[in-house]
Formats: sequence, structure tokens, C-alpha cells
Amino acid sequence: MSATGVVAAACAGSVAWLTVGRDRGLWRVRAVLEGGAEAASGDAVWRRAVVFVGDRMRHEWWALVGGAVVALLGESVVPLALGAAGVPLIRRVRRAGDARLEGERRAAAVIALCGALAGEVRAGRQPGEALRAAAGGGLGEARAGVLAAARFGGDVPGALEEAAREPGARGLLGLAACWRVAVDRGAGLAAGLERLEGALRAERDQRADLRAQLAGARSTAVMLAGLPVLGLLMGSALGASPLRVLLHSGAGLGCLAVGGALEGAGVWWALRIVRGAEER
Repeated sequence: MSATGVVAAACAGSVAWLTVGRDRGLWRVRAVLEGGAEAASGDAVWRRAVVFVGDRMRHEWWALVGGAVVALLGESVVPLALGAAGVPLIRRVRRAGDARLEGERRAAAVIALCGALAGEVRAGRQPGEALRAAAGGGLGEARAGVLAAARFGGDVPGALEEAAREPGARGLLGLAACWRVAVDRGAGLAAGLERLEGALRAERDQRADLRAQLAGARSTAVMLAGLPVLGLLMGSALGASPLRVLLHSGAGLGCLAVGGALEGAGVWWALRIVRGAEER
């Protein structure tokens, strides 16, 4: 395949992907509103198949697809092997991102729980009854144990501390402390919960602000990591056949190995700096 053909294929693939991604939501809305009237048409079947594959195909498998495409264009098995090796790495990154999002949702649920519990106590409910009325997603998998302890007079602070071990639920330690102080010393539970809610909300806003400030650095690192791909496309457009040089010569394979190692190390180091700043 000529260099012009490679560039044209890449551009056509990008346009098709953007078009499908843009039309996916519109197609779903149309299907709901029209009651599936387009199901008999070939276009509707094709769109449904695209949506089905897009929803169920994890992001990491696109590395294998991309490796297969480059392997066909470069007539080499090396890109396919690299794409297969990238699948577990991308899966690990995806799972870490999913865990972070779940932790953020759990933290928001804990804040909402503190506010709702404070409101129930202010309304005159007893602490155990208020906890049963306000309990939601903030308790996670330990919800049944906490509610059982609250219903039957068990160790509610201990159950809350157990629930706080889940990612994003660290705020339940403060709730357990407020509960223990209120029960043992007769202190006002509602006032303590309101202060705890304010502190947790301020901490969440601070993390969000820091993450927004670091988004530029993360985006820059990712953009710089994609520059070699742009160089390959430009070389193909100029007729230099960079894929053939990289995949079918000893010097090219050596450059590919060294460049890939340096690229991976650079991205890892940049993201490590960003993560370190977020953690501090």
C-alpha cells in the first residue's frame, strides 16, 4: 500500500470513528422515541451492531486492533505482538481509573450521608433511627452490618470503622468518632456531623482543584507521547516508508526498541510526578 493510501485510510478511519461516536447517542434516542421502527432496515441493524461492539469491547482491546492494522500495513508481526503486550497494561490503567472513580463516588456518598444524618438528628430522631433513615451508598458493602448494629444496639462505631476500609470511605472514621463521642459523653451529634460534612466537602473541593491544575501537565505528557505516531504519519505522507525501515531492518528494530523503552519511561515518570503531587 502506498504512503498516500496509508494516510487516506487513517483519515477515513478517524472520520468514521468520530461519526459513529457522534451518532451513537442520537441513534439511541431515536430508537427509544420511535419504538424501534427502524429495526427492519439494514442501516438500523448496522448501527445496532456498532453500538453493541462499542459498548462491550473494552478499551484495552483496541490496542490489539491497532496493532493488527499496523501489522497489516507494515507486513510484520511485531506491531501485533506489541499490541497484544499492551492489552494487560491498558487493562491495569483502566481498572485503576475505575477504582479511582468509584472511590470518588463513595466519598461523595459519605458526605451526603453525614449531611442527611445530621438533618435527621436535628429533626428529633434518635441516632440509631436516624442512621437507618439516612443510610445510603456511603456505607458500601458494610451497610447491612452497620444498620444491624444500629437496630439492635451493637457496636456502631466499630461497624463504621470496618466500612471505612473501603476505597473512598475514609470519612466514615470521622462519623465513627462523632458517634462514639456523642454516645459516650453526651455531646451533640448533629453539630459534630455538620462540622465533619464541611471538612470532608472542603477536602474534596481541594482535591478537585488540585486535579484541575494538574490536568494540563497530564495532557502535555500524553500529547508528547503521541508525537512519534505523528512523525510516522508525516514520514509516510512524504514517501519515506518509515514502517518498512522500522520493522524490516536491524537498525530500525533497534531504534524501535530503544525509542519505545524511552517513550514508556518518560510517560511513566511524568505521570508518576503528577500522581505524587495529587497524593501529597
